[in-house]
Amino acid sequence: MKKLYIAGPEVFLVNAREQMDRKAALVRQYGFEPLCPGDLDIPAQKTKKAFGLAISKVNEGMMNAADGVIANLTPFRGQWADVGTVFELGYMCALGKMVAAYTNVARDHYQRTLDFYDNQITEDAKGYKRGPDGLSLEDFEMADNLMLDGGVERRGGIVAVHAAAADELYTDLTAFEECLKFLAARQDERDEGMRPEELDASNDD
Repeated sequence: MKKLYIAGPEVFLVNAREQMDRKAALVRQYGFEPLCPGDLDIPAQKTKKAFGLAISKVNEGMMNAADGVIANLTPFRGQWADVGTVFELGYMCALGKMVAAYTNVARDHYQRTLDFYDNQITEDAKGYKRGPDGLSLEDFEMADNLMLDGGVERRGGIVAVHAAAADELYTDLTAFEECLKFLAARQDERDEGMRPEELDASNDD
């Protein structure tokens, strides 16, 4: 049975265990074994930093043992995906594992950046859109930063987008299940992801 690492900011929710259990049950329904952050007890450490490092080590161990990942890229504490989840997605891409991601916010990366700047955008002589701070904006009709969408899709994965209700941003499993359906179907075609050396850098379809 293939193992899937479940990455996302749900670990910070008040009902984190309940939400992770819901995800795990759905993962099993689609024929995978779930590996979830928080599944394993972390021994007490002498310092807060040591405890944090211990958590990191355990999570990396689970990712190493997994055959793939589903990453929740729903914006968290701001306009963009949780940074820990972003690291985990990149880690799994680098290992050549199966990758899929989703977001429960339909507004794409560019639209959310407009929100961040309160629509105070100008266009320079070269056609670049810039915020009041002079920084240019990404405008590629992608869910998040181009390296996230690109990293997933160029490895044959999917980035599912769903407009969840405001009070269900981190609990709505519609897009998560779409990822599961995709990976379950993919098992019949290819069991593994693609390592960096297998990618065609010119692939821009």
